[in-house]
Amino acid sequence: MKVEAGRVWTTRWKRGGLRLEAGDLVAGVTVALVLLPQSLAYAQLAGMPAYRGLYAAVLPPIVAALFASSPYLQTGPVAITSILAFGALSALAPPGSDEYVELGLLLALVVGVARLVLGLLRGGVLAYLMSYPVLVGFTSAAAVLIVSSQLPTALGVEPPVGGILHSGAWALAHPGAWELSAILLAAGVLALVLLGGRLGPRFPAVLLAIVGATLLAAAADYGGSTVGPIPASFPPLTLSFPWDSLGSLLLPGLVIAVVGFAEPASIARTFAALERKHWDSSREFVSQGAANVAAAVTGGFPVGGSFSRSALNRRAGARTRWSGAVTGFVVLAFLPFAGALSSLPRAALAGIVIAAVLGLIRIGSLLELWRHAKPQVGVGWITFAATLAFAPHVERGVIVGVATATAVHLWRELLFDFDPWTEGETLHVRLRGVLWFGTVGRLEERFVRVLAAHPEARSLAVHMGGLGRIDLTGALALRGLLEDAEQAGLAVEVQEVPPRAQGLMTRVLGSRFGITPPRSDR
Repeated sequence: MKVEAGRVWTTRWKRGGLRLEAGDLVAGVTVALVLLPQSLAYAQLAGMPAYRGLYAAVLPPIVAALFASSPYLQTGPVAITSILAFGALSALAPPGSDEYVELGLLLALVVGVARLVLGLLRGGVLAYLMSYPVLVGFTSAAAVLIVSSQLPTALGVEPPVGGILHSGAWALAHPGAWELSAILLAAGVLALVLLGGRLGPRFPAVLLAIVGATLLAAAADYGGSTVGPIPASFPPLTLSFPWDSLGSLLLPGLVIAVVGFAEPASIARTFAALERKHWDSSREFVSQGAANVAAAVTGGFPVGGSFSRSALNRRAGARTRWSGAVTGFVVLAFLPFAGALSSLPRAALAGIVIAAVLGLIRIGSLLELWRHAKPQVGVGWITFAATLAFAPHVERGVIVGVATATAVHLWRELLFDFDPWTEGETLHVRLRGVLWFGTVGRLEERFVRVLAAHPEARSLAVHMGGLGRIDLTGALALRGLLEDAEQAGLAVEVQEVPPRAQGLMTRVLGSRFGITPPRSDR
């Protein structure tokens, strides 16, 4: 140790290029105190036995730290990936069963391999393919579903078998079946976690909430549902997977691999921009892929990057990616004592989950789309509605959202305006939109119609400054129309060719038609 810059203590351990700073130790331990109860809660959300969340919180963050690009990204069980996993697995086996757990291992392996392949092939660009309206629509709907899934547990009721929304609505509609002790525990945990977040990054609100809930449940002889037995053992290593179910998990696994990457990508990209540092999305794909493979072979389930824990990691003083490894080792050291959490009420875990996802319900952001781009309002709300409608198969909502966004994009690409006016004997036409093979038919139709409507014109000026893009088919079609106009006796001039189309138009039109660059407003 040594004193630096006036009583700032920093220790560094260097070995083979590894550098671990004191801030990483503090931040890693701080995040672990949050991850321990969250891992139990998110396992419950994924339909897995609660203790499996601890297994998913050990090796994945350690392995992710070996490859990560972001110094702050914390990997482990997360809400969105857990609900995605539940949607993929619940149709194949009863949640919590041995078969369900084995399928969860295979799903984590599929997600991991998919991300590894995408990362090694430099497929990080896929992190940007989900448009903002799709992302906000999906996350908002997924958060609504997550809250709905936790309501029966938080209220202490057992709803009849049904969908996620039906179960939540049934729980709210039957106050006579509510259990006061469960409500008080869930509400207390929720309030403490939300209020504790305002007291500083190192305030262990989640840990205090869990310890308090456990002690209160013991003192009051709580009779509600609890976490149940937790093996006091380290994660089991396994290479045995139900390969006969691989075909059923390939598509959901690929969707989770891409959709679940949106959150860690957003986190890492945001922090990189704030600190003006480089971030490699493909490398992050590799780190998240390796983490999921680690989860698969150590009894876990699909994992991802956590926004809340990553932000806490940064605020708590993390300096390098090794803070994530510290978090994993702290959870590993706790496993022999994990049995102390077996009497933890599940209502308390429900409060943790609800507190974690409330901020993801961004109805205001969906409404705000109307001000910025009205067609995108439909994309956001269609994604939102589809995610709710397809629950628990929420990955289908993403597919619908991406398809809708693509359709809107193609529709906008097909918009093509043709504005004519005359000045003396000169007919002017301004082209606006995108001139590509999809809009050539509209160009030809409007061009012939406008020429026929102005027989008195002796010259033609074509203004191209309003075009966003021109492809070869569009350029060749325009050349043919201009040649037809010349043969009809018009003097033709092309004006305001967009800079990026100058080369193409010069090659296609040659030196004809007096091509001029766009006007400069100086």
